[in-house]
Amino acid sequence: MTTVPLNQIFDVINGNSLELNRLDRCSLEDQNSINFVSRTRENNGVSAIVCEIDDVEPFEEGLISVAGSGNSVLEAFIQPYRFYTGYHVFILKPKKKLTASQKLFYCYCIKKNKFKYSYGRQANRTLKNLLVPSIDDIPEEFLKPPELKISKAPVLKQSLELDTSSWKVFKYGGKEGVFIIKNGYYKKKPECTEKGDVPFIVATDFNNGVTGFYSLFDIENSNKDERSADHPIDQKIFKGNCVTVSNNGSVGYAFYQEKDFTCSHDVNVLYLKGRKWNKYIAIFICTLIQLEQYRWAYGRKWRPSRMPSSEIKLPVDATGKPDWEYMENFVKTLDYSSSI
Repeated sequence: MTTVPLNQIFDVINGNSLELNRLDRCSLEDQNSINFVSRTRENNGVSAIVCEIDDVEPFEEGLISVAGSGNSVLEAFIQPYRFYTGYHVFILKPKKKLTASQKLFYCYCIKKNKFKYSYGRQANRTLKNLLVPSIDDIPEEFLKPPELKISKAPVLKQSLELDTSSWKVFKYGGKEGVFIIKNGYYKKKPECTEKGDVPFIVATDFNNGVTGFYSLFDIENSNKDERSADHPIDQKIFKGNCVTVSNNGSVGYAFYQEKDFTCSHDVNVLYLKGRKWNKYIAIFICTLIQLEQYRWAYGRKWRPSRMPSSEIKLPVDATGKPDWEYMENFVKTLDYSSSI
C-alpha cells in the first residue's frame, strides 16, 4: 500500500478560530443559522448553532473538520452543512473530487493516529504531513459500505406530554432506591491475547463505553490483583440488559448494555429493582443521568459507595411509584424510535 502525506490529497486550511461566547446563538429554523464546529468528538463536532456573521464567510458543506489539539485531537468529521469553527480546528478541502465514502475513509485514517498525540501533544504543525493511503489504495470495503436502512418512524404514533412538575425524587440505591448498583471489576485493562466477543466497558464518553472485545479465556485468566486470583468468571462478567455509568474520568456518561460484558472499576452497573430494563426505558433514564454530569466535575468521583444516596427525579404513576410504562412509551413516540 502506497502512503502519502495528507496535504497531497487535501488542502489543509486553518479554521476561523472564533470564540463561541462572542457569537449570537440561533435555532436551526433561522435562515441564517450556521453550525459551529469545535474540538469535540460529539455531535459530528458541532457544539452550537450560531447566526451568520456579515463579514465572515462560512466554510462550504462537504469539507472535513479536524480537531488539532485537546482531548479530542484528530477527531475528524465530514460537515454536511456550512459551518464556522472554533480554536484549533482545521479544514480539509480535497484537491480532487472525492466521494463521501472516500472522505469517510480518510476521517477513519486520521482518527487512527490519535495515539501519537497523547499527553497534550498537538497536531497543529504535523497534520499536513500525516501519512495516509493514496486514493488508489483505499480498500474496496470502504468504497462500498453496507447500505443502512434507518426509518424515521416512531414505534407509537401518538403524542405524550413531558410535564416534569409532578415528577418525584427517588434515591439511586439502598432500601428505597430504584436501582441495584454493582461495582465494576478490573482496576486496569487486562492483556488481550486472542480475539473475543465480550465487550470491555470503561469510563469513556463514546462508542457506548466499549473499548475492546475479550475472549472468555482472557477474562478467566485475568484478575484485578493478586488477591483476586481465585475469583470465578461469573464475578467478572455482568449480565446484559442493564445500564453502565462512568464514575471516574468521563463521569456521568450512561449507556445501555444489551449483551453480557466485563468492565473496569471506573464503571457502576445498574439493574432495575422489581423489573427488567428494555432499551426504551434505558434511553429515558440514561438521558436523565447524563443531565446530572455537572455535579461530578473537577475530579469528584461517583463511586458505588456514593451513588446509592444520590437522587434522580422520575415520572410517577397514580401510586407514586416510578411510571416505567410512561417512560417506555414516551421514547417510543419519538422519531427514529423504530430504528433503535
